[in-house]
Amino acid sequence: MSTKNKMSTAQESFLRKHKREILLVNIYRLIVFIAFFGLWEVSSRLKLIDSFIFSSPSRIIKTFYNMLMDGSIFYHTGITIFETLVSFSLGSILGIIIAIILWWNKTIAKVLEPYLVVLNSLPKTALAPILIVWLGNNMKSIIFTALTVSIVVTILNVYNGFINVEEDMIKLIYTFNGKKQDVLKKVILPSNIPTIISTMKINIGLSLIGVIIGEFLAAKAGLGYLIVYGSQVFRLDWVMMSIILLALLATALYQGIVFIEKRIKRY
Repeated sequence: MSTKNKMSTAQESFLRKHKREILLVNIYRLIVFIAFFGLWEVSSRLKLIDSFIFSSPSRIIKTFYNMLMDGSIFYHTGITIFETLVSFSLGSILGIIIAIILWWNKTIAKVLEPYLVVLNSLPKTALAPILIVWLGNNMKSIIFTALTVSIVVTILNVYNGFINVEEDMIKLIYTFNGKKQDVLKKVILPSNIPTIISTMKINIGLSLIGVIIGEFLAAKAGLGYLIVYGSQVFRLDWVMMSIILLALLATALYQGIVFIEKRIKRY
């Protein structure tokens, strides 16, 4: 009984220490956040920096409020979210399908592998102007630009996961007269769910980057358009506000994938 109480006390002490560390980290993060924006605001008000060029937190909040009232912030943010989710879905689904085809047919994999490596190392921003010429100055070219940024990474990551599955598990399926489709359904896909989820975490960020690149070049709406247009007409409040919204949006999309991951792990 005394040993149990001693362990329980030790555990409670560990938990208290762990909670205290988490609390301290959160406090330090809050201090950094307040210090950064506070210094920015004070520097702007004291005219240590030019608020016309660098903007200020109060001007960004005022701009956000005005755009919130006229509804334009929902329009621009909604366009960017829609384009990101469409390109993310296409990149993930097509990437997994192509990875399955490569795993299924070794000849196709050997033929395409060097091209995929070259495409992966190619700066995708170089393709964006070409896509705009081919597809036009519209949302389609933005989505395809984002797709080119994310799909090659998806294919390579998922395919590498497929070919690194333990051979013993595959042999076991064949021992019981299983077919190749049985290996895919019962071994390859289930054992690569963590790899697919991990790739989706990378993919959602890449899709957002691709959409912003596309909006820089071809959009008439969206947060990327606001950044470019704001810099052209010297509305730096729009630019800074859009960048902050992009950071919040990227965090929300990533947390959405983490939420899906937790739901999958329960099953």
